[in-house]
Amino acid sequence: MLSKGCEQCAKGGKMVLFVYGYCDQRDCFYCPLGENRKNVSQVYANERRVESDEDVLAEAHRMDALGTSITGGEPQEAMAKTCRYLSLLKEEFGTDHHTHLYTGITGGRENMRRLSEAGLDEIRFHPPYELWGDLHGTDWERILYTAREEGLTPAFEIPGIRAEPEFLDFLDEGAAEFCNVNEFEMSDGNYRRMQEQGFELREGHMSAVEGSHDVLKVMGDHERVYFCTSVFKDAAQHRNRLKRMARTIRREFDDVTDDGTLVYGKAWEPAERFAALGVPEEFYTAKSEHVELAWWLLEEMVEEGDVDRGEIVEQYPTADATVVERTPLA
Repeated sequence: MLSKGCEQCAKGGKMVLFVYGYCDQRDCFYCPLGENRKNVSQVYANERRVESDEDVLAEAHRMDALGTSITGGEPQEAMAKTCRYLSLLKEEFGTDHHTHLYTGITGGRENMRRLSEAGLDEIRFHPPYELWGDLHGTDWERILYTAREEGLTPAFEIPGIRAEPEFLDFLDEGAAEFCNVNEFEMSDGNYRRMQEQGFELREGHMSAVEGSHDVLKVMGDHERVYFCTSVFKDAAQHRNRLKRMARTIRREFDDVTDDGTLVYGKAWEPAERFAALGVPEEFYTAKSEHVELAWWLLEEMVEEGDVDRGEIVEQYPTADATVVERTPLA
């Protein structure tokens, strides 16, 4: 059974809030952050650049978010900002808006209390790789119990570099609620460092690392270990988030594709032209220099000579409305 945060993520219902790009753990050869996110204080809600609290709320509403995941860098190194956004989201969407946070440091009781009071539900710890297997009796074990005492659900989230039975021990001892293992991946941000460490891409995959699935031989049978594949992240989580966003913002005449993009027609005619042709108001909208309408209707009008030219536009439902493809009609 998946955690609530993972269930929402799989449905595409989790907004990703990147709060802080700096991190004290500078030796993680596998850190996936690219240059635009590493060592920056800029906040992003999904891919939207955040300039105000309203931007965060607008992005959450845009996708009808069920919850939010807080990430970085290291969110615990920007506690005031992190807690402010947690409170903002809970105030706007209520207690059912599930929140979880990724962290690579322990943080201590005061941080756990502040995060809990601000509205955090679940905290996912990622201990430094060099400490795996030697976590018992350290602050990493103690913080699991401290987080639970402060009202948080403690868990582990680790990259699938290798199997580590100690994480299973923490689950069986009741210290951690679950352990997410992410398929080990190469990214633009870590590709060179990963190659230097001897890792190679899995044959036929764009990002998955060869051998990461071997983790399942040791850890996969535990009922509270979840292995998240790179394919699932790209094909399910991301696509479902786009679909959710597209369904939320679509106009009457927009088509939503299986990839979560929006498709509509664009014509350089006065709006009065479409009114004269008897097009219902809900099937077109006037812009400053063009009209947008149902693509199939525009295609038919061009074929019949009612409209000289136009184009079919496919774009992402994101705030920047990036265009995927334009197909001319003439």
